[in-house]
Amino acid sequence: MTGLLPLWLPILVSAVVVFIASSVIHMTPLWHKNDFPKIPREDDVMDALRPFAIPPGDYMFPRCASREDMRSAEFAEKLRKGPVMLMTVMPNGMMSMTRSLILWFLYLVVVGIFAACVAGTALPAGGDFRSVFHHTGIVAFVAYAVALWQMSIWYRRAWSLTIKATLDGLIYAALTGITFGYLWPK
Repeated sequence: MTGLLPLWLPILVSAVVVFIASSVIHMTPLWHKNDFPKIPREDDVMDALRPFAIPPGDYMFPRCASREDMRSAEFAEKLRKGPVMLMTVMPNGMMSMTRSLILWFLYLVVVGIFAACVAGTALPAGGDFRSVFHHTGIVAFVAYAVALWQMSIWYRRAWSLTIKATLDGLIYAALTGITFGYLWPK
């Protein structure tokens, strides 16, 4: 068993390495270039929605109020006529990346802590590279990729986005495993 305190360096370094890798992946025209296409008649749609002043949040429509409503002919007609949507409304104005990048880095640290906890419970100081890579990489992959699959299962997020995010997660998990493997206490 290896305590959490001796693993502070691999936790932080893996967060920095994954942060840099994710920045490169998302800032270069690799596989995320066309993740979110422009909605047809964007200006018309925005003009139509603007008068409603919808507050930031997540919405589903049509949305029924009860199980009975879900079975009603009126609700079925709303579904048939469409549009059927899940929608996230963000605050108006320029989007600052600062908050998101800070939260992303904190998330990377948390993933590193969980990877360290699992591997530290299973492996002693001086554990071999392969075992450390295996344990930390699996935990990181579950955190970075598997957790996203439910969005396509339940909320119909495009599987193409989920597959690309899974590829990202595989890369991040490998980098996490390699970092922990090299920096594991001797």
